[in-house]
Amino acid sequence: MSEMNLVFPARILRGAGVLAQLGSVAASLGKRALLIGGNQALRAVEKDVQAQLHTADVALLAQEWFGGETSLSQIERLAARAATLQADLIIGVGGGKSLDTCKAVAAQLGLPLITIPTIAATCSAVTPLAIRYDDNGNFYDIFPLPQAPAAVLIDSELLASAPARWLAAGLGDTLAKWYEFRAVSRLHPAREGNALSSLAHSKICYDVIAEHGPQAYQAVLQSESSAALDQVLDAIFTWAGLTSLMSNGAHAAAAHAIYEGFTFCDKTREFGHGLLVGFGNLCLLALENRPDAELLAEMKLARQCGVPLMLRDIALLDEAELALVIRESVHAPDMAMMAEPVTEASVLAAIQRVEALAAQV
Repeated sequence: MSEMNLVFPARILRGAGVLAQLGSVAASLGKRALLIGGNQALRAVEKDVQAQLHTADVALLAQEWFGGETSLSQIERLAARAATLQADLIIGVGGGKSLDTCKAVAAQLGLPLITIPTIAATCSAVTPLAIRYDDNGNFYDIFPLPQAPAAVLIDSELLASAPARWLAAGLGDTLAKWYEFRAVSRLHPAREGNALSSLAHSKICYDVIAEHGPQAYQAVLQSESSAALDQVLDAIFTWAGLTSLMSNGAHAAAAHAIYEGFTFCDKTREFGHGLLVGFGNLCLLALENRPDAELLAEMKLARQCGVPLMLRDIALLDEAELALVIRESVHAPDMAMMAEPVTEASVLAAIQRVEALAAQV
């Protein structure tokens, strides 16, 4: 009989102002907290976090920058810091790399973790894995973790105040759940319950974003929270997280492989995971030889959600730089999940087809 091992977050709170519940949540998990995050994220929430923990009689031992990369050296540094401080709770704030680092630190020490995303760019806040990089930012591996966050606080007011490009990144990354799972299913058809659940959740991600994504993106351009934003936050964090959790790791394909290729180029690696995945989605559709009408419809949705449609919207790459991105994407493990063999020539052709069609959107 096959084994099943599902790891879920214990609590997910989503809504306007849920950061005000941090104190009671933290007090139920520990008494000595270490706050870790990105510099901008720490500035955005530190006063609220300090006030919440003080009221709940939870000691804030220190706050630490996560280091800029989810790398082995940063994870070791922060784990040693937490151990020295005798922390019994980690609070992680920020985007995907920051939260992935915090998840790895907490898992290494066996400590509970609260994640507070300050941008809605990925589903990292809920997933029991860390995408690790070397110290230079090159993709290293996808590292499964034995635990998920004990609590996730998704404050829509906080996320509405973040730059809109990061919501666009979350929309692009979450659309990939459907595009990629559908592609993977051609090679590995979803027959068992967990895979069928993951496939269904990936379609929910797509349907919610197709209906609410453009409106939510327009609202965040004005720094406004909205019912549409709440809907897409559920897709970005909860439904996308469930897609990943239920898939047993087999849900990514060409879109993420192309993103992984972009991490090897100095001009593109910091552009944003979900924005690069969003562009990769369109290339995936071209690699599947889907008709122009379908590509144009999906490209229109991508544009309405703030996802780039052309390489020049990401960076101006010379031939050698583009060749590097393409070569590394073809060799990325996720590319092997495509039903048909993918070559450097076919990736280049897919990019060229997407760019040619972009003029019609």
